[in-house]
Amino acid sequence: MKKDTGILFVFLALLALGSGMFFGSLAALQFIIPGFSDWIPFFKTRPLHVSLVVAWIFLASVGGIYHYLPAFCNLSLRYPSLPKTHFRIFFITGLLVLACYFMGYFGGREYWEFPPLLALPILASWMLFGFNYAGTVLEKKNTWPVYLWMWGTGIIFFFFTFSEAYLWLFPYFRNSIVRDLSIQWKAYGALVGSWNMLVYGTAVFLMEKIKGDTKVAYSTQAYLMYFLGLFNLMFGWAHHIYILPVAPWVRILSYAVSMTELIILAKIIRNWRSSFSRGSRVRDSLSYRFLYASDVWIFLNLILALAISVPAVNIYTHGTHVTVAHAMGSTIGINTMILLASCFFIIESMPEKSNNRSAGKIMKAGVVLFNLSLFVFWTSLIFAGVSKGVMVVEGKLSFREMMDKINPFLITFAVSGISMFVSVLMIIIPVIPSLGRYIAKRTSL
Repeated sequence: MKKDTGILFVFLALLALGSGMFFGSLAALQFIIPGFSDWIPFFKTRPLHVSLVVAWIFLASVGGIYHYLPAFCNLSLRYPSLPKTHFRIFFITGLLVLACYFMGYFGGREYWEFPPLLALPILASWMLFGFNYAGTVLEKKNTWPVYLWMWGTGIIFFFFTFSEAYLWLFPYFRNSIVRDLSIQWKAYGALVGSWNMLVYGTAVFLMEKIKGDTKVAYSTQAYLMYFLGLFNLMFGWAHHIYILPVAPWVRILSYAVSMTELIILAKIIRNWRSSFSRGSRVRDSLSYRFLYASDVWIFLNLILALAISVPAVNIYTHGTHVTVAHAMGSTIGINTMILLASCFFIIESMPEKSNNRSAGKIMKAGVVLFNLSLFVFWTSLIFAGVSKGVMVVEGKLSFREMMDKINPFLITFAVSGISMFVSVLMIIIPVIPSLGRYIAKRTSL
């Protein structure tokens, strides 16, 4: 019986998602209630939340790829023992990162607030992943479906953007604030583009396999989305640096390409959904429901993204809660919905899957609650950010007065965040036993 290390990544991904949502809920309560939960302060809960959610994205993406290549793409892994090594490195490094946060050892920036030394095993594990992926897919001699190109591009660009995020360690970059901020925001913007390649490639893969029709992965629209996504990955990050004295063409180009691949992705998902009859049993699966939800969130977040890319609007929104709403709309509404669709596509195809109807009803209720909570969460951040941005530009109130004004929005934000955490538990807890049985039979370390 073949061993399936990809499932280990998926299992750990779901645990990271639940844990990340827990620390996010705790951080939200600490933000609005001073002194809440002194046993672990806000400066620790925030990086715990961010790192666990980022880990969820990469674990779910990588786990899906490791599982899909041999199970659905008829491509045996070139080096079948390397995924185990990859998992061990990722797991041990992750434990060290969490331990550093709990003990108050930092030293990094933004998504990577852990000591920079821990970036080395992450890079090493990613090199193993890329080496194995290249050796596997290069065996396919005929035309590649677009998701193979997208996964490969995401792997390559993650390696470069992750490395670029650490250029601040060199004095040449660190000693110039304009150079430092430009490189830093370029690295993080392109980093998001690299994981978008992994996630959107997974979305196209799922549409192909759920429908059983390969046309979607070879269509002109799919390849157009790939090239737009690649262009956006390389240039779309510049909307982060409107406030810096960079060349005007950078701003213009960034505005022109910002979020363009989402338009195509939304069109592809919409065409795919419309191809199913109203009574199709596929529509009842959780993987379909999550892909449907991602389409709605693409539309909502695209409107917000285009709005805050306009310089005149960006003056009021940059650095406010609107920026957080945009990040949450992308990370939760789009990426997480697609990755949950991927996880449940795998789970629903397992022979060990649970057929408990009451558990199925709980999970479906969790999906509804998740999306409703996210909408309230998202809109409360937008209202808080716009209100604060206007007050900052007017300059009539102190910071404390401004925070008092937007406090009702922040309370709504915290409550809806807790509701999201509860809904995630409703979704993932019922599948843990079936995943455990599958891992016990087909996975080993």
